[in-house]
Amino acid sequence: MYSSSPADAPAVREPLHAPVAHLIRGGVVEGIHYGSVVVLGADGRVQFQLGDIEAAFYPRSAVKPLQAVAMLRAGLPLDGELLSLAAASHSGEERHLAGTRRILELAGLAEHHLRNVPDMPFDPVVRDAWVREGRLPSRLAQNCSGKHAAMLWTARLNGWSLDDYLDPAHPLQQAVAATVEELTGQRVARVTVDGCGAPLFSISLHGLARALARITSAAPGTPEARVADAMREHAEMASGSGRDVAALMRAVPGLLAKDGFEGVQVAALPDGRAVAVKIADGANRARVPVAAAALARAGVDPELLTEFAGEPLLGGGEPVGCVRPVRALDPVPLAA
Repeated sequence: MYSSSPADAPAVREPLHAPVAHLIRGGVVEGIHYGSVVVLGADGRVQFQLGDIEAAFYPRSAVKPLQAVAMLRAGLPLDGELLSLAAASHSGEERHLAGTRRILELAGLAEHHLRNVPDMPFDPVVRDAWVREGRLPSRLAQNCSGKHAAMLWTARLNGWSLDDYLDPAHPLQQAVAATVEELTGQRVARVTVDGCGAPLFSISLHGLARALARITSAAPGTPEARVADAMREHAEMASGSGRDVAALMRAVPGLLAKDGFEGVQVAALPDGRAVAVKIADGANRARVPVAAAALARAGVDPELLTEFAGEPLLGGGEPVGCVRPVRALDPVPLAA
């Protein structure tokens, strides 16, 4: 159990990030990625931190599981792969487009009701195929379309207006904000607009980790547990067939993971252990190995994480280096 009375909002300040990964080329540190990392134990306490885990930041798409919980609480009748899609940053594969169409059909709506921005598919292979075929950007192909379709259905079920469902003052977005504050345990610091057009809430990295831990450790049948189950069981629907976040969920039993633009990663296990990562410069090449190192620090078997150590750096087409998490992230026994 946890308090439903959120604490004060995190401070809006320049984050005091620390080095989290080194770019090693030929045995020399060529570059440094700064960021912040938090590891929570099963009891919810901070077991490890690096950088600034309390400053306000934008979790970007890593907040989507929280948004999905809010929609279920408001009556959205989804489960399985379509619920996973509602919490997805999908790759724009045909199954993602078909799933979004299905959610809209169930709501009695169509693509023109969506208010997310038209875009090309996120997956580069799928995007290249679209370009070759002369297909244009669409709202269905944009990586947040499943979430937007689910938002529209939630609004329709509650008799709320549809045209302005992205307005922060809309009842749907007010319900999302309340859920974000409850699960993170803190007030929202700022509200802005995400890339897709939906409201984006500023919280802390600590709060993001706490929220995902509460989702994965919730009682069976609750909205939180339904979201966790759907995303874990349909990891490719929540991301894509070639995405690292789906591979991570397949590799670690029971893990729920969600990425976000600008170098954000959050992951949690059913017992409440959780990690959250923010790479200051938004680099994906550091996000994955740092998140894997944080999970090892949380007690996940490092053997399960070997494929997430990061891509090699090439010189003349041959591996000459790597992106390596800083030594402070090396796995050590956690205090009881």
